Amino acid sequence: MPGVPLTTVLREWGRIGVTGFGGPPAHIRLLRQLCVEREEWLDAREFEDAIAVCNLMPGPASTQLAIFCAWRLRGRAGALIGGAAFIVPGLIVILALAVLFVSKSPPLAVLGAGAGAGGAVPAVAAAAGWSLAVPSWRNRRAAARWLCYLAAGFAAAATIGPWLVVVLLACGAVELIVRTAAARRAGRDGDGGAGNGGAGDGGGGAKLRGLAAAPLAVTWLAGGGVLASVAWVAFKVGALSFGGGFVIIPLMQADAVGRYHWMTGAQFLNAVALGQITPGPVVQTVAVVGYAAAGIGAALLASAVAFAPSFAFVLLGGRHFDRIRGDQRARAFLEGAGPAAIGAIFGSVVTLTREISHPWQYLVLAGALVLLFAVRRGVVLTLLAAAAVGIAVALAAGTVSP
Repeated sequence: MPGVPLTTVLREWGRIGVTGFGGPPAHIRLLRQLCVEREEWLDAREFEDAIAVCNLMPGPASTQLAIFCAWRLRGRAGALIGGAAFIVPGLIVILALAVLFVSKSPPLAVLGAGAGAGGAVPAVAAAAGWSLAVPSWRNRRAAARWLCYLAAGFAAAATIGPWLVVVLLACGAVELIVRTAAARRAGRDGDGGAGNGGAGDGGGGAKLRGLAAAPLAVTWLAGGGVLASVAWVAFKVGALSFGGGFVIIPLMQADAVGRYHWMTGAQFLNAVALGQITPGPVVQTVAVVGYAAAGIGAALLASAVAFAPSFAFVLLGGRHFDRIRGDQRARAFLEGAGPAAIGAIFGSVVTLTREISHPWQYLVLAGALVLLFAVRRGVVLTLLAAAAVGIAVALAAGTVSP
């Protein structure tokens, strides 16, 4: 749609990047209001199909949707400008907060706010998992396999976080094999169009993998050491995680806290909370991990590597979105990896709760569960309320550990 100026893309996507508090649901709502309802740049069917395809792919779905919508308006230039405008505002905010919250000697009020919000983070993870589990269960094909995939993701996130990606991929592969075998037994040879689409995308898929891995390879050769590790963690977050959002938490936590010791458990809880209360993609949390590892440069590297696959998927595969939407193999894979990703989110509740270190934080956690599940308040409001409680406790006691 050449009639839409790039300056309009920059302004509107930047506005969403600044005001998009609340994670993927808020981003999708704002994009729908802009592109479908207000400006009518896209029809409702195309927009919904784009959401479905973004959910089929690994990485942050709402970010990919934002890039795709901009790509539909002004091609590659629109995708780059729109995607950057959507990502950068939140990145600036979260880095500014990371300097404050992840410093060696933050003020007492900041420590209290971080501890309070950190106490509520496991409740936020539980709410995120529940919001995905209900519709996924309703749309399940086989209840027994769905539960097995869910249990596998839960166990992997709670016990072997660094290998969670392998479990997600394995669950997707198992479901694909089961469905393919069932189709053969039934005498069906699959949909020819979908098969051609998958075959036709083979070269594009190789290009996608190459482009997404390029920042990792360059960093490994040029920086090595910590930067290579940061890039690898970010690559897993952006290119290998299905489900987005809280699925990335066990991936990052196992590496940032357990394997590389870039952060303490309390600092990681702060990082997750910052990713929830700032505008833009939740995946920005990886920038805080990068900052804790090696400063601002590593934070920018982590963000660039984490979001590079999203740009690659759209720039090189956007024209195939309609075929991907109808590809039965892609849908079968997601129906295995999807429940596993939901299980991983619930598993992250276990690992995040382990990081709570002050008794009063458990009261904050209980209050957050009430706000999110019983009173049905939003995530941002819940975390801010928890932070306020933490500040009050810290100032009243003179410490975050009364």
